Amino acid sequence: MTRTVYALARYQDCQAAIDFLTGAFGFGVRETSKDDAGVVNHAELLVGDDIIMIGQGRPGGPGIYVAVDDVDAHHDRAKAAGASITMALVDQPYGSREYGCADAEGNPWFFGTYRP
Repeated sequence: MTRTVYALARYQDCQAAIDFLTGAFGFGVRETSKDDAGVVNHAELLVGDDIIMIGQGRPGGPGIYVAVDDVDAHHDRAKAAGASITMALVDQPYGSREYGCADAEGNPWFFGTYRP
């Protein structure tokens, strides 16, 4: 079965979050992606057989990441339906094209092409 939905949390300091989550909760590190300055901007943590993704950015509580095949069309549809776009479409250094939005009650959602 191909997964399409992932838990997501954003942190101002991903490396500090990784250190805490692995030390305090025993999560494993599956993968990290760093920018040219060596700052972790994306990581995948293992919780048993499941993956939690964390990303660099302003904290805003947990969110949901959904992998889609055509993120540009998905973005356009969401925008036309009135979704509040919180992160414009962007090509990430870890190979995803993605965007973020908020639903009618302000819950954060992220959609992209990346499938861990």
